Amino acid sequence: MNDIISKLTEKFGAVIDERAVDKCLIIAAEKLPDAIETLGFDVLIDIVGVDYLGMENYKGKRFAVIYCLKNTKDMARLRLKVLVEEGEKIPTISKIYPIADWQEREVWDQFGIVFEGHPNLRRILNHVDFEGHPLRKDYPAQKRQWLSENDKMQDQLENRLETLGYNVIGDEQ
Repeated sequence: MNDIISKLTEKFGAVIDERAVDKCLIIAAEKLPDAIETLGFDVLIDIVGVDYLGMENYKGKRFAVIYCLKNTKDMARLRLKVLVEEGEKIPTISKIYPIADWQEREVWDQFGIVFEGHPNLRRILNHVDFEGHPLRKDYPAQKRQWLSENDKMQDQLENRLETLGYNVIGDEQ
């Protein structure tokens, strides 16, 4: 694991996150895809967002996006953290890990962090008319919202079925 950490620090300018309990490296957003491909870890366990707004003694960027990675060959685990300010974008890694498509959508939906180049960045947990991003620390917790329409994700379902070799028949009656 030390050789991986050395490679990330030397080649990509990553720094060890001293606040983290386990192995976590902070890396610049623009270097993230290349660093992940260089690592060669075969499993993206999760992508999570963090809002540091109001955190005592914190002076950095408002948000963090944390990538939890695993290499099943040697069972190594590593977290990469990208710090993001309001309005900044992070490049998508959905071309590297297809599961990132949905995980990035979840982070965007809950925190409003935009993943540049994402193929379908739209709501996944909240309804289509939802205003705001509910896991932000400044989101008004008592805010009521009207649900007028549900996104059935029909287009994604049809695309997936066609990919699996099914012939999708339309709604024509």
